[in-house]
Amino acid sequence: MLPNRRKFLEILTKGTVSASLLPYAVSGCAAKKVNSKSVRGIAPSSDDALVLAEELDYNLLIQWGDPISEQDTFGFNNDFIAFVPDKQKTDEGTLWVNHEYINSLMIHQKAVTGKTKEQVEKEMYAVGGSLVRVKKENSQWSVVPHPDNKRITGLTEIPFNWGTPIEGKRTAMGTLGNCAGGVTPWGTVLTCEENYQHFYSDRSSSNRSITPSTEGWEKFYANPPEHYGWVVEVDPTTGAAQKHVALGRCSHECATVKELADGRLVVYTGDDKNDEHLYKFISSQPGSLREGTLYVANLDVGMWIPVDVNQQPLLMTQFKTQTEALVYLRESAKILGATRLDRPEDIEIDPVSGDVLVALTNNIPRENFFGSILKIEEENGDHAALTFKAATYLTGGEDTGFASPDNMVFDRAGNLWFTSDISGSKMNQPPYSAFRNNGLFLVMRDGPQAGEVIQMASAPVDAEFTGPCFSPDGSTLFLSVQHPGEQSSSLESLTSHWPGEPNSIPRSAVVTIQGALLNQIQQLG
Repeated sequence: MLPNRRKFLEILTKGTVSASLLPYAVSGCAAKKVNSKSVRGIAPSSDDALVLAEELDYNLLIQWGDPISEQDTFGFNNDFIAFVPDKQKTDEGTLWVNHEYINSLMIHQKAVTGKTKEQVEKEMYAVGGSLVRVKKENSQWSVVPHPDNKRITGLTEIPFNWGTPIEGKRTAMGTLGNCAGGVTPWGTVLTCEENYQHFYSDRSSSNRSITPSTEGWEKFYANPPEHYGWVVEVDPTTGAAQKHVALGRCSHECATVKELADGRLVVYTGDDKNDEHLYKFISSQPGSLREGTLYVANLDVGMWIPVDVNQQPLLMTQFKTQTEALVYLRESAKILGATRLDRPEDIEIDPVSGDVLVALTNNIPRENFFGSILKIEEENGDHAALTFKAATYLTGGEDTGFASPDNMVFDRAGNLWFTSDISGSKMNQPPYSAFRNNGLFLVMRDGPQAGEVIQMASAPVDAEFTGPCFSPDGSTLFLSVQHPGEQSSSLESLTSHWPGEPNSIPRSAVVTIQGALLNQIQQLG
């Protein structure tokens, strides 16, 4: 049985990992000979540079503002990356890249105190996502001209995949707050709308008033906040998109997909806000996310609770329809007694054990500064099970060398890679001083370094790494470098100039990381 909530938080904030929870110190895999060569990481850095471990190199693939077609340019603040391989060509494919949010100073290259409609539309174009064709030649990746290169933006009309209208409409204007995501078995991309409240504010089911949003887009486009906060499916060939109401509305960080033996889908997603919740959707039909049952996690009893007005009389005290219960998902979860968590962000399924890992970034109001990674073990390894066991996989802190875990990915050998998300306003300050800039970390599955957290890269000033994604052969790691120089107060006092020359405007970018060490790590794993 899990410890109580207070004890659980005490475990998370100590910054240590129990030997009994050491990840994969004992694996269910067959024993194998382990290479004794060790992996050497880097020390934390505060340099305005992308610092990598020895035997790793990076190349700039694409940056904010680069043209991707005759009419479109690459968006702002790139985040999640999905690689959709070409069916016939091994070294070619399409990248989907999220564009999460805007920075008015950088986008307009001047201080903005009162936005015009034209400025808001420029910001709306900057978010959403980019589809770009990439090709590997002479061992290096590049973006190439292709009819599939296109943008989905805050201005793109996107239908709701649902039987009834949302706030009187069957389509929404645009997608925004696009953080992490997932990929379906049929090759479409799931992109998740996270902090939608910055653009059109928010409201509860009982209080219908809308306060001014941070960005103020509602001054020119009176779009209801209920049109945002969804999981959006995008066809990487046509760019056609749809918003999946069945998966509920919240600050979705990701949508991690597992296909069941009968073809139905399980989708795990977290609500990236203090004291919010972990969800699991199980589709009712193979190959579709339109219908199914959404569940929310109660860690204290290890149970997935259905968010369904037909099964939960308590929900009927607040909501008249299932649509309302999904639109105001946070309220539904609390009515049902779901466990409040510490900003559940990315979720990945271990390819060997089947365990579900959840990055809990932090919960500063509860004095959990360093976060943790949670492990969910579904009953009998069945991802459709409604009961589970939960335990701490790793806790952040100076002892383990990381703080505020965020995006995760497994390599071909089952080693875990993850990034950190220390806020720019708190970076290099107590209690985060020892961690310096945000980083990229590795946890080896096997060998003498099994369970050890190794820092493999350090981000430029104010930046974080996001969206780690491996090429199909594992030889390249695609990685987003997001919001360098974000804490700059003016163009005359920029905190970062990455990736350009001194005095240049900082730009978010996607890089490709390659090198002998990358191949070595996957052999050691």
